[in-house]
Amino acid sequence: MFEYKAVRDKKITFQDLIKNLTVDDLARETNAMVDEMLRLISDCTDAEVVFRPVDPAADDPYAREGDKNMPWTLGHVIVHCTASSEESAFLAAELARGVVHHGRSRWEAPWERVTKITQCRHRLEESRRMRLACLQVFPDASHLDNTYIPWEGAKPMNAISRFVSGLLHDWDHLGQITEIIRQAKADNSPGINAGVSGEPPCSHPSC
Repeated sequence: MFEYKAVRDKKITFQDLIKNLTVDDLARETNAMVDEMLRLISDCTDAEVVFRPVDPAADDPYAREGDKNMPWTLGHVIVHCTASSEESAFLAAELARGVVHHGRSRWEAPWERVTKITQCRHRLEESRRMRLACLQVFPDASHLDNTYIPWEGAKPMNAISRFVSGLLHDWDHLGQITEIIRQAKADNSPGINAGVSGEPPCSHPSC
């Protein structure tokens, strides 16, 4: 996968990460990211999808009233990640076509209805298909000079950087997915379920 950790550790810039990337690179990375998430949940059960982890750091500023400090379930993280990456992919496709940015393009499946591991796997595969389809929309001569500032303080993004921002957001949640699963599998062992993710569910401005 791309060097996301190096970006987060400030060893390279986001611009370094996306430099010289092609649409084929984005397709390969999309497959790699979805495959990694599927690998992480490969032996999960329905019970682990709805397991509520221990996470004192949970702080979701975008949640509805009463849910701001509620730890996320595995199902919640999956629908959140896929919604964010799909938004990035659809916006990237419009930018690549030369369309002037005109707002967000986000829809997130209700996480409360995701209670089965088969639903998580389906959501990931569906998201893979949708994101790869967005890349097929890119013209042969994409309008990479077409940019916009996605949130306050951000640098201008074009089609490539907008798409990769969704993948970077996915990567940011891999540790959370791993920790939820660890706690869920340890839940039946007294005294073991004491870990926390150490991070809020998501404070990314594009979520």
